[in-house]
Amino acid sequence: MTSAESKSELFTVATGDGGDAHQNQPKLSFYEHYIQPCLAEVLGSTLFMFVGCVSVMGNVGINGSIQPALAHGLALAIAIAIFGEISGGHFNPAVSLCVYLIGGMELMLLVPYVLSQMLGGVIAASLAKAVTTDEAFGNATGAAFGAVQSSNGIGSATMAEMIMTLFLTMVVSMGAVNIRTRSHLAPFCIGLTVTANILAG
Repeated sequence: MTSAESKSELFTVATGDGGDAHQNQPKLSFYEHYIQPCLAEVLGSTLFMFVGCVSVMGNVGINGSIQPALAHGLALAIAIAIFGEISGGHFNPAVSLCVYLIGGMELMLLVPYVLSQMLGGVIAASLAKAVTTDEAFGNATGAAFGAVQSSNGIGSATMAEMIMTLFLTMVVSMGAVNIRTRSHLAPFCIGLTVTANILAG
């Protein structure tokens, strides 16, 4: 099946511009246009975040962040590859907002996407707690929050998060949404970006 025949262009969802790229596509039902992408975001977010949570719990007491970085990056790349043609494979509110702002999705899908991603995160955390021992879960509680030890570090941590989010959203925009620069390697590139951000951050 060519990209012109697929439900959605490579990793973009329901653009509102009515451009030539979407004129040859079949008319989508309400379910395919609004419900199915949100379900894909819930499931993809759940799988991605479950792997991430469990990898962080398994990394407690180990120096370095190779295991969580690789687990997050690989899980995200796989989730984008399998759900990208259905929902765009965002799995992150910042990514969904970015895709909306550059014209890659309709405003009507933005809030449902964010809610779907949040629901996926809650399910993932619940599953991670269910499959780990109480001791392992307790040791990993708030793992990321230990990075800022005092109020003096809040500014630099916020700036680092902004830069890493910019890096991620730029890769998504250029690698998956922009018609002239997008690539079939986008899932791999986005996953590697998350891996690099975790290693750097």
